[in-house]
Amino acid sequence: MEYLQFLIIVLCSPFIQGIIKKLKANMQGRVGPGILQPYYDLIRLLKKDMVISTTASWIFETSPYIVIASTIAAAMIVPVITTVSPFGVMGDVIALIYILALGRFFLALAGLDAGTAFGGEGSSREMTVSILVEPMMMLSIFTSAISAGSTNIAQIAKSSAIIRSPSHILALSAFIVAIIAETGRIPVDNPDTHLELTMIHEGMILEYSGRNLALMEWAHFMKQMLLFTLAIDIFFPLGIAQSTHVSGVVMSFGIYLLKMIVMAIFMALMESTRAKVRFFQLPSLLGGAFVLALLSLLTYIMMGK
Repeated sequence: MEYLQFLIIVLCSPFIQGIIKKLKANMQGRVGPGILQPYYDLIRLLKKDMVISTTASWIFETSPYIVIASTIAAAMIVPVITTVSPFGVMGDVIALIYILALGRFFLALAGLDAGTAFGGEGSSREMTVSILVEPMMMLSIFTSAISAGSTNIAQIAKSSAIIRSPSHILALSAFIVAIIAETGRIPVDNPDTHLELTMIHEGMILEYSGRNLALMEWAHFMKQMLLFTLAIDIFFPLGIAQSTHVSGVVMSFGIYLLKMIVMAIFMALMESTRAKVRFFQLPSLLGGAFVLALLSLLTYIMMGK
């Protein structure tokens, strides 16, 4: 089971996306799509033909495979339901962030390669946001890494029971903002719009269709669930199995799904109660979260907790 736990993220990520969409619709007084609708959308896209721009190069065609492969590789080094993993030795938070950065790089490159104004605009905005998000994410994780004495995600999950200090609360606050920015959600981006003045992620994949679009969307769902998993591994690891015993793994799986549903409820609530901010206001929002991450690290260094 420890070899295949990353498949939980691969297979269940559209389900979590469906829960978020359904909750958002209910909170906004709408019926909304069914929870399994993302699966139907992916199947429909996989069956469709692809339309590729004549100005696009090999980068445009290969980027979906690189993006989804890098996301799966990142999922393989993150403990999901047990800290015992054959890939645990590679599960360093710095390596994880750079693997995700590789997928982001090719995603932005593909947006530029299509030769459209919207793709270039989305890629430019994505790189701007990533410059602000990546340092914030690393600093917030380093607070827990220092207390655990290791940057290995499994070791951090083993040594941390639950948020227990002011530094961890500050780090969690910054990391939540990082998740919102990385997954392109309100108030940073609006995943439900195709307006050129607001879209970031949608702008980069606007020229994709068919199988390539399905891979891009699936990779986005996986990245979202992966970041949720990383958050609970670092800040709420209570319940994750420390062995591969069947009973412990089954219980850990149930607890993990419960945590994912809580994260989905939180994201739906955030999107239903907040408005998207203007793009030029994002540095203030993300800069404030970076300050929280920096304060969390300084607080731990000074207070020792």
